[in-house]
Amino acid sequence: MPDAVTLGERLRALSGGVAVAVRLDPHEYADQYFNALASSLRDVSVDADSYTIYVSITNPASLVSSLAQALDVPMERLAFVDAISHIMMNYRDPLPNATYIESPRMLEDIMLRVEFLLRKHPSQHPIVVIDSVTSLAIHNPPDLLTEFLHILLTNLKSRQVLTILFAVSDDQGSTMDQMLNLVVDESMDVGAGRGLS
Repeated sequence: MPDAVTLGERLRALSGGVAVAVRLDPHEYADQYFNALASSLRDVSVDADSYTIYVSITNPASLVSSLAQALDVPMERLAFVDAISHIMMNYRDPLPNATYIESPRMLEDIMLRVEFLLRKHPSQHPIVVIDSVTSLAIHNPPDLLTEFLHILLTNLKSRQVLTILFAVSDDQGSTMDQMLNLVVDESMDVGAGRGLS
């Protein structure tokens, strides 16, 4: 399994306007998620001209923010679009750098909030992290989710945004993998025993 440095190097080598799927093994999710988070938030956004928008679908913004602070990620270069805290009833102490959406089913709202934050925080190296496509697939029908990702990623690519999509996948031929292959430019499989591909 590649470590966070290897994944971070691969992600850093990508240019703006690229969408990459980072596939995590469900059997080692916790370790791989933390490595992917470190690579996406700390290693990729080391440039002072970068700004990251983190779309929380699986883990609430409060948890991701705590992990980001533990990784010494500058909070002034990070904003959240949180679509899971309301459902998890984890909305007591909203973060000042987060905007909250009632449900992961509100795909248009997610798109509009990302667009708003990109305009509010212009940067030379914008990054959008979506955590995770697998969770979005639980809440939305495949056709609707594919259309949403196609529209969102086309827009982000045209604006030279590096987009990183986390996905849990233990079957290369799954519907999720087929959908991702339609919308991303590159995939990095960090599943156990498979290494980066």
